[in-house]
Amino acid sequence: MSEAELKTAVLGLSEGGRLLLEAARKSGRFRIEAVADLDAKVAEKIGAQYACAAYDDYRQLVIRNQLDCLLVAAATYSCGEHVRMAMKKKFHVLKLAPPARNFEEAAEFVQLAEDEGVKFAVANPGRFAESFLAVRPFLQQGAIEQLFLITAFCSAGGENNPAWYSDPKLAGGGVLLRNCYAIVDQIVWNFSVPQQVYSLSSSRAADKQQRLYLTEDTIVVTMKFTDTLFGELVAFRRAGTEPAEQYLKIYGKSKIFTVSSTQLTVADSLGQTAEHRQYKYDDLCCMTSLLDNFALSILSPDKSELFSTGRENLKTMAVIEAAYLSARTGLPEEPATIIQMAGQGVRQKSI
Repeated sequence: MSEAELKTAVLGLSEGGRLLLEAARKSGRFRIEAVADLDAKVAEKIGAQYACAAYDDYRQLVIRNQLDCLLVAAATYSCGEHVRMAMKKKFHVLKLAPPARNFEEAAEFVQLAEDEGVKFAVANPGRFAESFLAVRPFLQQGAIEQLFLITAFCSAGGENNPAWYSDPKLAGGGVLLRNCYAIVDQIVWNFSVPQQVYSLSSSRAADKQQRLYLTEDTIVVTMKFTDTLFGELVAFRRAGTEPAEQYLKIYGKSKIFTVSSTQLTVADSLGQTAEHRQYKYDDLCCMTSLLDNFALSILSPDKSELFSTGRENLKTMAVIEAAYLSARTGLPEEPATIIQMAGQGVRQKSI
């Protein structure tokens, strides 16, 4: 395919969908042909802004258009069958993280895309944050000697979440899947898949029986990478609408690295700061970089490699799946086993 604008549509016009639209326009590599949202008024309003067709039915958008790619911000429970239909029509698909409700569903999307010869990408703007990109050379060059602990923290506001977030069948998971996907992805991307995962979780429901039927609001996840390297993630949704807070701390023999979306700090073993870098995090800039990469991987596949493939993201989904399984069984679980078991039902290349 030559350098050109990609005929594109967007499913779901929530905040994430509008961010995709604005980033696609800023990129200049996409031509918006259609948008869809289950709220007809929202679809009509956004369609008028972008001078494109508007639908309140995801299925009709996919049926009535012949596209190069589909950008998906809608909840998977509401559009999963339409994403599959799009792949069968040879549309490349980019899905806002998380890629699916669970590992099995994500693996089905990945396999179908490979069978149909189209790309399936996961939109995780955090991978393009300057601060997290800056820490990778330290890790790759061995600047952190004798790594022994990784800790992550995620605090998410919970007042504006839609009602379906509380339903395990619709959401797939709670704060871990919905709010912590990016930080779990950073852990897996930088340190590989842990050997074992153990977790405890709960919701804020007052009644113990009711908690069994709601997604989690609080979770603690412990990870074993090797006999000498461990990790821990603490995450919760809190009341209020204050900005989310996420950071990663990496402990070595003589250095401690703390990284968030806006800063990178290097301290000695006593916690004294040796270096501090401040960054500006901009969702639109990061999403535009992500969409540029997605477009170029389609337009010039021999020159541009896709940065966040669906298959690569199965590693992150396997860790999350292992955490949820452990919370149910009360035992450590192995992400590698989840990946291997999926291979029995879904044809699988090396991940």
